[in-house]
Amino acid sequence: MASTDGRLRRREYWHLPARATRVLLATPDAHLLSEVARMARALGLAVTASPDLLDLDDEDGGRGVDRLFHRLARELTTAEAEDLRVATDPPDGGAALAARLLTAPTLAVELARRGVTAEIGLLAEAELWSVYQPIVRLADREVVAQEALLRGTVDGQEVGGEDLFFVAESAGWLPRLDRIGRESAITGAAPWLGDADLFVNSDPASVHRPQVELAGAVQALEDAGIDPSRLVVEVGEVSAVRDRGHLLSVLEHHRSRGWRVALDDVAAGWSSRSLMATVRPDVVKLGRALVQALPDDGARTMVRSVVELAHTLGAQVVAEGVETERVADEVTRLGADLGQGWLFGRPVPPPAARVSAGPSR
Repeated sequence: MASTDGRLRRREYWHLPARATRVLLATPDAHLLSEVARMARALGLAVTASPDLLDLDDEDGGRGVDRLFHRLARELTTAEAEDLRVATDPPDGGAALAARLLTAPTLAVELARRGVTAEIGLLAEAELWSVYQPIVRLADREVVAQEALLRGTVDGQEVGGEDLFFVAESAGWLPRLDRIGRESAITGAAPWLGDADLFVNSDPASVHRPQVELAGAVQALEDAGIDPSRLVVEVGEVSAVRDRGHLLSVLEHHRSRGWRVALDDVAAGWSSRSLMATVRPDVVKLGRALVQALPDDGARTMVRSVVELAHTLGAQVVAEGVETERVADEVTRLGADLGQGWLFGRPVPPPAARVSAGPSR
C-alpha cells in the first residue's frame, strides 16, 4: 500500500516468524547435530534424535527455543549455521513434512529472520521509498534520465539502501526487496518523469523465474504509462559475474519486454571487458572509483579503453561519481556521453514527496 508521498508500507512481505514450540534441525554432519542436541537438552528441550535429524519440543511455550537460537548464534560458526536446515512447527509426517524440510531455510537465515543476528526491524518496520538522482547529457547538461535508489524510514530515521539490502540478504529476502525496489522506482517516478529514462537497480541472482517475478514491474510500467523502452535495468558487475548463464537468461527476458540493460560499476580489467562483450549492454557506467581517480594518467588510459569498447558495442557511457567541473571536463574529453554525481544533483525524493515534507536538507 502506498501513501500520498510514495512511501510503501510493505510489512506483509517479510512474514516474521512467530515463537516456535517445535523445531526440526537437519544436517548430514553428525558431530554438529550431536552438539546442537547437547545444547538443546541443557536448555530443557525434549530431544528426539535420528540420523541427520533432530526433533525438539519446547514445553515452555517457545521460550526454550528462543534461548536455543540465541545460544546457537553465539556458539556456531557461520559455516555451521549455513549447514543446518531448520523447520519450525512443522506438519506431522508424510509428504508435507518432507516438502517442508526440502524448502526449509538454513539456520543462518532463520536467525536473521528472527532478529537474532540481523536487525530485522529495518525491514519489518520500514516505510520503503525511492529517491532519484539525475543523469545528464555531458554535451549540454540536460537531464536525460533518473536513477532510482531505495531508501527506508524507521522511527523517523532514514536508512540507506546498502543496509536494507544487507539485512534482506541475511534473512533470505533479497528477491522480495529487489522486487519492491523495482516497483517502488516505477510508481514513484510515474507522475513527474516526463520524457526521461528511468534507471533501476536489480540483482539477477534475485530473479529465479523472470516471467513471474518481473510481472509486477511490467504491470507497474503499464499502470504508470511509461514506455518499456525507457526502463534501463542496472546490473552490477560483481553480481553479474557470479553465473553468466543465469545472467544472460534474465537479461534476455528484460530485452523481450523492451527494457534496456546497463552494466554498472565497470572498471577496465580483463573481466570487465569480457563481461561487456558477453552482455553487450545498452549502457556502460564507469565505476565511481575509476572516475574519481582522474586526472591520473593510468585512470585516463583505463577510462578511454572502456569508452572505446563500449562505443564499439553500441553502448552509451555514463561517468558516475562526477563531483567537480574538472572531472566533468575530463570524462567529456575522454568520450563519456552522460554524467551522474553530486555536481549535477544528489539523490532526492520525488517532487510530490518533497512538497509534502518541506525543504530537503
